[in-house]
Amino acid sequence: MKFIKNTEERAVFLLKTNETMVNALRRNMGLIPTMAIDELEISRNDSPLYDETLAHRMGLIPLKMDKKFKEGDILKIKLDSKKEGTVYSGEIKGDAEIVYKKIPITILDKEQELKIKGKTRMGTGREHAKFSPGFMFYRKVAQIVTDKEFENEIKRAFPESEIKEKGSKIEIIDNKERTVADFCEGLAQKNKKKIEVSETDAVVVSVESFGQMEPEDIFKKTIEILKKDLKEIPKKIK
Repeated sequence: MKFIKNTEERAVFLLKTNETMVNALRRNMGLIPTMAIDELEISRNDSPLYDETLAHRMGLIPLKMDKKFKEGDILKIKLDSKKEGTVYSGEIKGDAEIVYKKIPITILDKEQELKIKGKTRMGTGREHAKFSPGFMFYRKVAQIVTDKEFENEIKRAFPESEIKEKGSKIEIIDNKERTVADFCEGLAQKNKKKIEVSETDAVVVSVESFGQMEPEDIFKKTIEILKKDLKEIPKKIK
């Protein structure tokens, strides 16, 4: 495993594995338990949104996960606002920590009010999207061989690409965050030149977080869940 990019929002890394394994990990990411706003008691809603729409929006606001959280934990939150203008997620108070403070919830006019109490609970993305910690996607690493005349143009568009010269040809391994294969194929097609694109035994995996936990932690938890599921297979067969 080799990191190409690793930030609080996104992790991109190189894996030598097959697509079947990566897809299994992608599917199991939906089983990571996270905390989300689940029940609301709306005693006052003068905003232009229906109660149901308001509840849906608040449910999708990411809450910071704590390693101490476990299944059955419930946090209390409240939202009281009388100010004219946009009501943002940062105005939600209580036991839960809001990840992004500037998510618009609704708007209030003069002398309008919003008064809400709520509870959170743990759930998984397979149950509802509000419990999803992020998403994962992947692509096979390609080996590209094309005419040397395209080298400078490829370097200008993709300066991070590693290009090797092979006589009148150049070889590019498409193992960076941005894929260069489509660009090279477009150049070859436009100039009526030959291009060879073949798959390698590596995969570029991208994990993006919605903010509840870091991408690296999401991937580690996904592996733990998959390992646990695999251990259950012999038991199910018996």
